[in-house]
Amino acid sequence: MAMLKELAVGERARVTGFNQGGSAYRRKLLSMGLTPGAELSVTRVAPMGDPVEIRVRGFSLSLRKAEADALMVERLP
Repeated sequence: MAMLKELAVGERARVTGFNQGGSAYRRKLLSMGLTPGAELSVTRVAPMGDPVEIRVRGFSLSLRKAEADALMVERLP
């Protein structure tokens, strides 16, 4: 398992859960479609690593570093 912030551009992953410390962001992430089992791909990362742009459920979504820290994923081949 990895955190979303650890993925490089072009990598694909599946959401597995949420970091315990990220409870403030959990509801927000769930409402944006980042539910366990959802597949995503990293499309862009800003030069300083914030924000991270991902593609999930057919749309693009930009996440702040703190939000990306709360999301646990499993890398896909």
